[in-house]
Amino acid sequence: MVHTTMEGTLFEPTLYIVKGMCILDNDGNRILAKYYDKDILTTTKEQKAFEKNLFNKTHRANAEIIMLEGLTCVYKSNVDLFFYVMGSSHENELILQSVLNALYESVSILLRRNVEKRILMDNLDSVMLAFDEICDGGVILDSDPTSIVGRAALRTEDVPLGEQTVAQVLQSAKEQLKWSLLK
Repeated sequence: MVHTTMEGTLFEPTLYIVKGMCILDNDGNRILAKYYDKDILTTTKEQKAFEKNLFNKTHRANAEIIMLEGLTCVYKSNVDLFFYVMGSSHENELILQSVLNALYESVSILLRRNVEKRILMDNLDSVMLAFDEICDGGVILDSDPTSIVGRAALRTEDVPLGEQTVAQVLQSAKEQLKWSLLK
């Protein structure tokens, strides 16, 4: 299917649907963000300025979608967190919404339904893995929260030491130290 604009310009179909995903706190500060398009928001300074602008336009709104700086942004808030998924201006909002729902539900499952900043920060490694399981380079990999969480919440015992994240290695070391002190 080829997309057209009101001017009649044709857009080639592409798998690179998602331009970025981010989670901001209730002050508009970045907790976690990934941008996939190398042509837009190329520097961290530009990204943070965009995020601040996005937050200022959405934190009091009751809507779920906004067009900002040539991007279609869908969003959802909960307690003290704001979840955003960005796509190009001609992208299908329903697809972006399904990515947002997958992100939110995955985080909700990972945090055992306690979706708030403090608990998210304690589980940031799993949330980062969920980001990577949902989208890679702008291509949507999965939108089923159960399968995303299944892959993002790998048990550290099952993963060889060389493939563990630094957080997993530290957690494992803490547990081993705790048990050696309790003996």
